[in-house]
Amino acid sequence: MTVKINYKNISSKKISHNLVLFTDDRFNLIPLKKYISKLEYYYINDLLKISDLKKNLLIFELNSKKKIVLVSVKKNITSSDVESLGAEFYKAVNHGKNTEYFINSDSLSGKNKNFIGHFLHGLKLKSYEFTKYKSKNKIRSIIFNVIGNKNKFPAEQKLKFKALEEGAFFARDLVSEPGNILHPDEYAKRLKSLKKNGLKVNIYNEKNLKKLGMNALLGVGQGSVRGSYLVTIEWKGAKKNSQPLAFIGKGVCFDTGGYSLKPAKFMEDMTYDMAGSAAVVGLMKSLAIRKAKVNAVGVVGLVENMVSGNAQRPGDIVKSYSGKTIEILNTDAEGRLVLADAITYTEKKFKPKFMIDLATLTGAIIVSLGSEYAGLFSNNDKLSKELIDAGNKVEEKLWRMPLNKNFDKLINSKNADMQNINYVGGAGSTTAAQFLQRFILNKTPWAHLDIAGMAFSKYGGALNSGGATGYGVRLLNQLIEDYYE
Repeated sequence: MTVKINYKNISSKKISHNLVLFTDDRFNLIPLKKYISKLEYYYINDLLKISDLKKNLLIFELNSKKKIVLVSVKKNITSSDVESLGAEFYKAVNHGKNTEYFINSDSLSGKNKNFIGHFLHGLKLKSYEFTKYKSKNKIRSIIFNVIGNKNKFPAEQKLKFKALEEGAFFARDLVSEPGNILHPDEYAKRLKSLKKNGLKVNIYNEKNLKKLGMNALLGVGQGSVRGSYLVTIEWKGAKKNSQPLAFIGKGVCFDTGGYSLKPAKFMEDMTYDMAGSAAVVGLMKSLAIRKAKVNAVGVVGLVENMVSGNAQRPGDIVKSYSGKTIEILNTDAEGRLVLADAITYTEKKFKPKFMIDLATLTGAIIVSLGSEYAGLFSNNDKLSKELIDAGNKVEEKLWRMPLNKNFDKLINSKNADMQNINYVGGAGSTTAAQFLQRFILNKTPWAHLDIAGMAFSKYGGALNSGGATGYGVRLLNQLIEDYYE
């Protein structure tokens, strides 16, 4: 689907095509009289008497060429609610052949700052489709013409929306790609393209990683014919050379589970086991596009967890980049091994103000929180509150989960410094986070976001139509915008 948005100066009454008008939460038609003909007014007014006024929008078909869409705007509506309203509107009108709508911004009442911008942003986010591999992919287009005097919003705000859309779509594209296309070699290659946005990209291959001693990360990918990589992406937007904000992503391009093989059912979903890295990459692209006034670094570990004669075995012991040793009791607990080396490297190399990692790390977090909240684990109350508040603003919600030294005994190993899984049972997400915390060596503020239930949606969400969600891009951008720019 191609969405085109135009801004036009035309009278509402002269429009013979589909017209969109905003009304109050009671669908009061009187203020809209001046935008439609008398005949249209009386016709719709009669139909309103038998309509469900609890809905957010109502569509009235006048003839084969023209519909009038009434969008209800509640009092004290938030920016996030406006975006959801735009997405709901898009879902309601996105069907059939190519079509065109005229959105009358003058029908808005009250002081809805940047309402149209947020409305169109939600609409655009909802419009994403991944149809790259459909052989009979007929590209349809839908045109939205914004008319009236309230259709203008600041250039800075327009750039922000564009940056978020491009960043979120880039993340969704990466997650949507099949494993035979987006393996680690191809992923690393695609990240080079970010240089054109002004980002500094460094790619560390297996030879580099062996020299650095990143054996935890390398162990995960050693069964694959594809390479393993650590990629750093830097944005320097602050005037002074201040500490960067660091974002770290798990990039397991496909996860069979290794010798601790996953069940066949739903294994095809493991193409999205790199969604944490995609969120980091999408965020960095967004920051660069909107020229964010902040220093930031994204670090992603790219591997493929396969079964072969060279794959890592249960019972293997590896020495991580930190120098700590890990006993691999389950090869399907691989994401934490990738993140362990990435976290220590990021802290040592960049000395960041804070570190936030994102990963589709555990199925246990889906048992706990479903697909409504991502799990938040942190060693810092201030960072946790900032993340939760930012998430609530953009409807990418977080729920803080516990960390405590008492959980350490569940991952202590008799044969190494620690083991990569808790075999006693229970607290699967917490012990995974507790494991990661051991690789922070200098008490850097840190948060771990377990996004296993949020990265991919089979039924679609408020701002996505199903499939890859791009969760994390807008959340982290909001965090930066509110607290660190």
